[in-house]
Amino acid sequence: MGTYPAVVYPTDVPTTMVRSREQKGAKVGGPRRTNRTLLVLLLSSLAATRSARADEADPGFSLSKFEAHGFVSQGYLRTTSNNYLAKTESNRGSFEFAEVGINFTQPLSEKLRTGIQLFARDLGPIGNYDIKADWFYVDYRWTDALGLRAGRIKLPFGLYNESNDIDAARVPILLPQSMYPARSRDYLLAQTGVELYGRLLLGAAGALDYRAYGGTIFLESTTPPGGPIVVQELTVPYLFGGRLLWETPLDGLRVGGSAQKLRLDSTFLQAGVSTLVKIPALLWVASLEYAANDLTLAAEYGRWHVSSTSSVPEDPTFNTKLDSERAYVMAALRLNDWFEPGAYYSLFFPNVKDRKGTGAQQHDVALTLRFDLDTHWLFKLEGHYMLGTGDLDRRLNGGAALDDLTRRWGAFLAKTTAYF
Repeated sequence: MGTYPAVVYPTDVPTTMVRSREQKGAKVGGPRRTNRTLLVLLLSSLAATRSARADEADPGFSLSKFEAHGFVSQGYLRTTSNNYLAKTESNRGSFEFAEVGINFTQPLSEKLRTGIQLFARDLGPIGNYDIKADWFYVDYRWTDALGLRAGRIKLPFGLYNESNDIDAARVPILLPQSMYPARSRDYLLAQTGVELYGRLLLGAAGALDYRAYGGTIFLESTTPPGGPIVVQELTVPYLFGGRLLWETPLDGLRVGGSAQKLRLDSTFLQAGVSTLVKIPALLWVASLEYAANDLTLAAEYGRWHVSSTSSVPEDPTFNTKLDSERAYVMAALRLNDWFEPGAYYSLFFPNVKDRKGTGAQQHDVALTLRFDLDTHWLFKLEGHYMLGTGDLDRRLNGGAALDDLTRRWGAFLAKTTAYF
């Protein structure tokens, strides 16, 4: 949805959920050779060991194929009541809503390539501009039907998780938070391990895009300030899953499903007592998208099954079982080269067995206006009408119970992004 930088990782897997200006009929320039030349000159010292003779010996490697892309975003967030993502309900709102990233990709041979992205963000209490390797990979593709990746690899979960880090790739400032929660980005975006992928042609029946992966997620042990519980250790012993997308014979229509299974092991210290908690989870989502000409329609429905068992069976704090329900419908329409409005309705029930009450649900009706001010610069305005507080963070709201927060409230966001 919308325009996007020339490289959307992974570049060799079809990503029709993200449509470029060329596909939408807008005017764009040719390859940005000036930027590429400058980057090659700056990085030439790093490539000094690769002489002209090496290029001749390995015709697949060439600095002319080196790609570098990046983005800088600054946003503003304000709510009518409650604190959402940051402390925002004051008259001043919050500018703790920023992102910056740069990525590099390089083919090493005809079938082998590598890439990395460095990323930093500030979202309320999260991020604080700590720079990290967002993703990195080594990719070997035998054929279009079979490839293998290893590294920190983006999770193919739902339609848009892989483009979640690229504001220019979509219309909304915030993707539907029931399915793509911004607070959980650090451990939902990517996993460290391996992945098999490919695209199978089915003739008149279209094509199948498949992904299968396994590995782990490395998490930092962070403890909320002032809390009675201290997190001593967090580990993910296993994570595996996959996604299957059917590109139907109807141009622009895709149908698919994603599933992921993992376990989180955590050691807590409470009142001087150490407790080991095991948290297995099963996440799945069914997806539908129609993207043709200037119109994009999408809908997804999912369930996240999460349970926990502790080394102290009689303690109800850590022995729970929850089944959450998440869904949304979304639409966007490009009216001309510079203006694209969009809207969605998203719903979230933290516990399907308890759907009543302010804190047991969150309905979100969002409207976005996207303005492409330049080939490399965009500006967005977005409004949300919220019913319920099920997705709010109690720590941002003074520890108040979610049922005690304002039931009907609104959020306003503005964001500008420059990218190359």
